[in-house]
Amino acid sequence: MQSDLNFLFGTVQEDEIMATQLGPESPWTGGKRRTRNRNVLARIRHSQIGGRGFSRGTQLPEVLLQERDKGAKWHGIPVLVQELYESSHLNSDFTRTQAVLKELSSLLSMEAMSIVTEDRKAAQESTFPNTYTFDLFGGVDLLVELLMRPTLTTLQKPKMNDDLVKDCLSVLYNCCICMEGVTKSLATRDDFVSFLFTLMTNKKTFLQTATLIEDILGVKKEMIQLEWIPDLSGLVQSFDQQQLANFCRILSVTISEPDVGNDDKHTLLAKNAQQKRNTSPSRAEVNQVTLLNIPGFIERLCKLATRKVSEATGTPNFLQELEEWYNWLDNTLVLDALMQIATDETEHSSTESSDESSLASIPQWQRLPQSMKIVHEIMYKVEVLYVLCVLLMGRQRNQVHKMLAEFRLIPGLNNLFDKLIWRKFTASNHVVHGQNENCDCSPEISFKIQFLRLLQSFSDHHENKYLLLNVQELNELSAISLKANIPEVEALVNTDRSLVCDGKKGLLTRLLTVMKREPPDSSFRFWQARAVESFLRGATSYADQMFLLKRGLLEHILFCIIDSGCKSRDVLQSYFDLLGELMKFNIDAFKRFNTYVNTEEKFKVFLNQINSSLVDSNMLVRCIVLSLDRFESQTEDVKVVEVLSECCLLSYMARVENRLSFLFRLINIINVQTLTQENVSCLNTSLVILMLARRRGKLPFYLNALREKEYSEKYPGCLLNNFHNLLRFWQHHYLNKDKDSTCLENSSCIPFSYWKESVSVLLEGDRTSPCAIISYIDEPYMELDRDPLEV
Repeated sequence: MQSDLNFLFGTVQEDEIMATQLGPESPWTGGKRRTRNRNVLARIRHSQIGGRGFSRGTQLPEVLLQERDKGAKWHGIPVLVQELYESSHLNSDFTRTQAVLKELSSLLSMEAMSIVTEDRKAAQESTFPNTYTFDLFGGVDLLVELLMRPTLTTLQKPKMNDDLVKDCLSVLYNCCICMEGVTKSLATRDDFVSFLFTLMTNKKTFLQTATLIEDILGVKKEMIQLEWIPDLSGLVQSFDQQQLANFCRILSVTISEPDVGNDDKHTLLAKNAQQKRNTSPSRAEVNQVTLLNIPGFIERLCKLATRKVSEATGTPNFLQELEEWYNWLDNTLVLDALMQIATDETEHSSTESSDESSLASIPQWQRLPQSMKIVHEIMYKVEVLYVLCVLLMGRQRNQVHKMLAEFRLIPGLNNLFDKLIWRKFTASNHVVHGQNENCDCSPEISFKIQFLRLLQSFSDHHENKYLLLNVQELNELSAISLKANIPEVEALVNTDRSLVCDGKKGLLTRLLTVMKREPPDSSFRFWQARAVESFLRGATSYADQMFLLKRGLLEHILFCIIDSGCKSRDVLQSYFDLLGELMKFNIDAFKRFNTYVNTEEKFKVFLNQINSSLVDSNMLVRCIVLSLDRFESQTEDVKVVEVLSECCLLSYMARVENRLSFLFRLINIINVQTLTQENVSCLNTSLVILMLARRRGKLPFYLNALREKEYSEKYPGCLLNNFHNLLRFWQHHYLNKDKDSTCLENSSCIPFSYWKESVSVLLEGDRTSPCAIISYIDEPYMELDRDPLEV
């Protein structure tokens, strides 16, 4: 021990000289000296004194610490840690403890503030000497023990006031901000993580506790199991609405599947292998079930998501000012200000809104606390909508859907749409998706995107999608079916009209209205198109399509693709997908297309957009191929014959050389190793082209064309070997997934049995079969022995 102390506290004179020359951060800036000090202090810190795992620095002579402090620029932190230790013994009244902690907090909080006023990534790469010194001398361990002491002793429990608990939590949070190693260390202590949840029962310490838990869970290697939290149901039921909204930030970490952060892991091959290894439900799935079993949980989230936000009448740009204040708040970590807000909200939790009529006469800086409340109400809704969205995509989807309908989530959001969700107060919300797709700095932008994601999850392949309409719009759908002499969709007939939207417009119609006003490259266009497309996905409904066609959606999409100059691939992909669902099997849609694309130049631009990225546009190609096949079997219908002869798009796809061109490229741009959820549709579109050819007895012609293409490109066997491997993967992937196979059947109107049969025919091992791929690969170029399913 003595040798350690001599080693650390300056027996080598040049250490003092270096400290003076290098300045305040010298003890902690790189090189062997920093490593040496770290190693020695690490040994000291983990030694046990009196059964307590703190740094031996707390037992070092104060004069020695002070002497070393002069050269090392420790700002008295080791001495303060020692005082903190000595003043927090079991019989202490904690008066001195709190004073020391305040002094330490002032030294550490400046570094925490600096990290959020700079680029966070760059800031984390720099050094925070005060925080580092505090942790190195055992300050973090001391605060953890101090907080947990009531659970660690059988003696009379010492009384810690709420302010002291808050200060301990705030200092720990500041340390976590500055040093990821502190966060990771705390995350390994399951006992401490569980203990933090017990602190959430105290409204006065709730906010600091929730913030710290969120940071810790964000780096925890293993996802926490919610059912391990003592009396979770009672804890959640004890929260007021603001606390519940903040708690959703924590829940979002516990119910979302972790992002592996590696594109290779996102391949379907890797995902299938992972699913094969993990047959039991994931922790995220178990946590979702745990939440759904809490009485009243979903109902309270629905109330939070749909409650009205009080609006100031003092200035037309009020929400713009709020965003500026939000950014100020985010850049300074004003926990005390936040705490004051939480206290005020607790005292007035019985009221949904407050009187703000006097705000106009109050200076802006004095209105700050009330304004922050409104911004945070928006942020609360972001967190709540995210949790609901995740639950909607989980295994309990039908159960969640039933509850969301019962608690009138959709009508509630519809009532908020114009006043809050899509206000027209500023153009600053228009963000280019490709440039800022991960930007969440603005509450308004975050709120809108999360709202659109929720609508997408709610509508996708579910009969409850008709809750997005009002009664008049439901009647309109019925009238469209009656006029076309087709039966109403069963889901429409079964819709409970007491649960649909109120007012003159339903939520879907409101969404279409704002969608048309967005600038061409707005990030919102991507999410808006996805939300509307989800309403159409599933079994094709002529009435649904006509409802949207009558509102000018097709012309709007074509304008964006052809005339707007939109360059965002994400936005264009979402519009291609939406256009495919809107036009599929609908002769009126193709007639409207031909009316809009009325020049050769426009059609050329449209084709160029499709051909520029088949991964993005292949769903539209599939729609055209399927629709053409159906229309060609309806030649007794005069309107169909007329459109077939006049529509440039159908005429283009009717030429076999164009279909073959698409087939060549679709097969060529994917292979088993690169298949993902994004591009697997290319495989299914190529299959659709071949299935329709098989139905007409032309499959051998198409396979031979693939062979000839290989030889013309001087790569014999390349396309067909690749396609053979892709189809083997297709069998492995789809034959064990009921949901995916149902989607294929509904979207194509081709029975899944025919999909399976066609793939089996193509994969036959008989080289004499005219419909088997193997028959068209010359023996020297065959590569069919290798297992394509190896990761």
